[in-house]
Amino acid sequence: MDTEKSSSSSFEDLTNAEDTKDIRKVAAEEAASGDGSAPAADLGEDKRSAQEDPEEKADIEEECDILGNKQLIKRTIKKAPEGGDRRPLRGELVTLNFTGKLDNGKVVEEEKNFQCHVGDYEVVQGLDMVVPMLQVGEVAQVSVDPRFGYGSIGLKKDGESDYLVPPDSHLTYEIELLDVKYEDFADLKSFEILRKYGTRKKERANFFYKRLEFTTAIHLYRRALDFLDNRDGDPESEFDKEDLELSNSDTQALLEDRLIVYNNLAMTQIKIAAFDAALQSVEHVLRCQPNNSKALYRKGRILEGKADTQGAIKLLQKVATLEPDNRAVQSDLARLFIKARREEHNEKEMYQKMLGQAKKMEQKTATRQKQPLVDNSKLKLLGYLMGSILIGVAGVAIYRYKY
Repeated sequence: MDTEKSSSSSFEDLTNAEDTKDIRKVAAEEAASGDGSAPAADLGEDKRSAQEDPEEKADIEEECDILGNKQLIKRTIKKAPEGGDRRPLRGELVTLNFTGKLDNGKVVEEEKNFQCHVGDYEVVQGLDMVVPMLQVGEVAQVSVDPRFGYGSIGLKKDGESDYLVPPDSHLTYEIELLDVKYEDFADLKSFEILRKYGTRKKERANFFYKRLEFTTAIHLYRRALDFLDNRDGDPESEFDKEDLELSNSDTQALLEDRLIVYNNLAMTQIKIAAFDAALQSVEHVLRCQPNNSKALYRKGRILEGKADTQGAIKLLQKVATLEPDNRAVQSDLARLFIKARREEHNEKEMYQKMLGQAKKMEQKTATRQKQPLVDNSKLKLLGYLMGSILIGVAGVAIYRYKY
């Protein structure tokens, strides 16, 4: 199927109608000049081509503007066969074939029999949103706006400076849903499967961490932890038999991978200032490996974020003894010492201000307590004077009345 033709399928009817009008006009002009047989034959051929394979044309024209803003458009190229109405649900394992192209036709992604879990961002976001709308056996073309592709950051190959997908690039994918599988607990009781899924989630999380998409990275680190565990989580397991029957080396390998994920998760949580959650993540590591320098360093970062500078200094001093050549730790320690002295100075100034304000308040209180005594003595003196005047006036009035 020609992808360029299918990408403009919504305009095909209008284009055919305009072409038909032009052919009829030419046929009428040439018929007037006495030679209209060829155009008439062309017109009949055009009519026949417009009537060919109406079902195939309907398939091509089936278009869905998923968000209603033309940023994510799905066009059906090939419908699912009869009985293939199964659609994947979030968390299910799907098998896909897909090819991604730039607007200039350059292929930038191509996968065959690619397996991923729906909703886990293991493919570009636009495809992840479309996969639940596909039926098994269906082939579709998906137009992806940069917002749901690789955005303003674009995509580079590891270790290369050139862009594979330039920033703000529109992408067009052709995708086929080959299979959908719901994984039961029985499907996840293999060390190979658990480690494969856990490692894949962790690596994808690292990809989003480098792109500074921390929320997505946190989701994938947590999904990795779901698999890097020797407990199968089966509610039908007998008590005290929840753990998978793994060898010591396999159990140790899962544990080490799990601790790496917890360390990365803590660092990502620090980036979004989720210090309480980051502290819980890093404590998982330190319970198993008390001298894990990365975990100690990140716990120091967490304590600094929680305004416990002295606690951060103690942890970084421990890291400095474990890694004496680590200049980054030495630099952070020097910065924390300066910060601690500044905080101590600011604290002293604050206490001095508080004490000064307290003394001023005491002085004001004492002044207010003395002030009413002075006012009372003045009132008493004024009362005596007024009383004496009234008595004198009354005596003069009585004397004049008698005499």
